[in-house]
Amino acid sequence: MDRIREAELVVIGGGPAGMMCALQAAERGVSTVLLEPNQKLGRKLRITGKGRCNLTNNCDIKTFMANIPGDGRFLYSAVSRFGMAEVMDFFEGNGLPLKTERGNRVFPTSDNANDVAETLARLLRNAGVRLVHSEAKEILVSDGAVCGVVTGEGTLFCRAAAVCTGGLSYPLTGSTGAGYRFAETLGHTVTPCRPSLVPLESSDAYCAEMQGFAPRNVTLSAYEDGKLIYRELGEMLFTHFGVSGPLVLSASAKMRHMDTSAYRLLIDFKPGLDEKKLDARILRDFEKYANRDFKNALGDLAGRSMIPVLVRLSDIPEDKPVREITREERRRLGALLKAFPVTVSGFRPIDEAIVTSGGVSTKEINPRTMESKLVSGLFFAGEVLDLDAYTGGFNLQIAWSTGYVAGKSVLKEEYL
Repeated sequence: MDRIREAELVVIGGGPAGMMCALQAAERGVSTVLLEPNQKLGRKLRITGKGRCNLTNNCDIKTFMANIPGDGRFLYSAVSRFGMAEVMDFFEGNGLPLKTERGNRVFPTSDNANDVAETLARLLRNAGVRLVHSEAKEILVSDGAVCGVVTGEGTLFCRAAAVCTGGLSYPLTGSTGAGYRFAETLGHTVTPCRPSLVPLESSDAYCAEMQGFAPRNVTLSAYEDGKLIYRELGEMLFTHFGVSGPLVLSASAKMRHMDTSAYRLLIDFKPGLDEKKLDARILRDFEKYANRDFKNALGDLAGRSMIPVLVRLSDIPEDKPVREITREERRRLGALLKAFPVTVSGFRPIDEAIVTSGGVSTKEINPRTMESKLVSGLFFAGEVLDLDAYTGGFNLQIAWSTGYVAGKSVLKEEYL
C-alpha cells in the first residue's frame, strides 16, 4: 500500500461488477486500483448457482427486460452496449467455454464458478490492475468531485471512484452494505433494501413437520391478495421455517409488497394428471391396498413425511379402511394433491437472500455512464444500485453490463 498512494480510478469491491469495471478502465489505459478486503476476488461469484455460476441468459433484450421487475428502462442503454451475447463472447473469447441449459441459462462448460472468477482475475492481472486487499472507509470529495478513497491502510488519492460493493445478501462474502453508506453520505437516495430470491417463512406448522421433504416436478403457484403472480414447474424444499428451493426463490422475487399484501402458495404435486385422471389413480391405489387403513395406503401417492399432513388436512379418519372411503373424501384428497396450501408469513432474513432488492436510486445515476448526477467522478455498478431481476442469470447480467459501462466511461474525455 505504501507504494500505491494514488491512481486515476479506485474501484471499491472485487465482485462481478467491480472486476468488469476495473478491467474495462485499465484496458483503456486508466491507472486503476481494485480495492477488495477478501484475499480472493469474486467470493460471492464463486458460490453462485450452487457453485456452477449461471453467468447470463441466452436471450434477447426484450426477454431480459421482462425479467426486471423494477426500473428496467434504466438498463436499456447498458444492456444494448454490453448485453447477453457480448457477455458470452467476452468469456468464450477469453478462454472460458460456455453452455446453455433449460430456461436459456448460461453456465461455464466446466460447471465450476471458480473458472469464471479466475478468468476475470487473470485478465485483471494482465491489464495491470493493482489489487489492494483493504476495506474502503470513506470517499473523499472536493469541489463536487471525487479526490480520494480512505482505506484501512491509508488514503488512495484518485480522480474517480466506482462503488461496486454489492448488496446485503451473503454478508460473509463481504456484502456489508458499505456502498449504501457511501452513497447516502455523498447525498444519494437509497431505496429501502429487502431480500429477493430468498426462502419464505410460513405460519403453517405442517411445513416444519415435513422438513427435508424435497418434491420434484411439482407446479408452484404464488398469489398476492388472491391474484396469481407466479406459476412454474420444478423443485422445492420444506424446511423448519417454511419453504425453500428453486421454485420458492423464484416466487419470492415476485413478492414486492410483503408489508401490505397477503401471499399464499398452492402446490400441485401431480401436475401431469387432471382431477379425473388423479381420481382414477387414487382408486387404483385404494384397490391395491384395499385391506389397509387410509394412513397406510398413501405410500405411492405422497412422501412419507407428508402422509400424516395429508391425512389431517383431508379430514379423513386415519384408521378408516380405504374400501369405505367415499367419493367426496377422495375428492378432498385429490384437491389437496392438486392444490396443497402454504401460507406465507414473511421472507427469511436478508443475509439468506441471493439478491438484495433496493439500493442507490437510479434516478440519480446517468444510465449511459453509471456516473452520479450529484458528484463528479463517482460511479455505481452492480447490486448496490436499486436494480434486481428474477432468477436465470439476469442479476449477473446487470452486474456485467453496469460494470462494463462504468469502466468504459471513467475519465472518458481524457482518453478519447
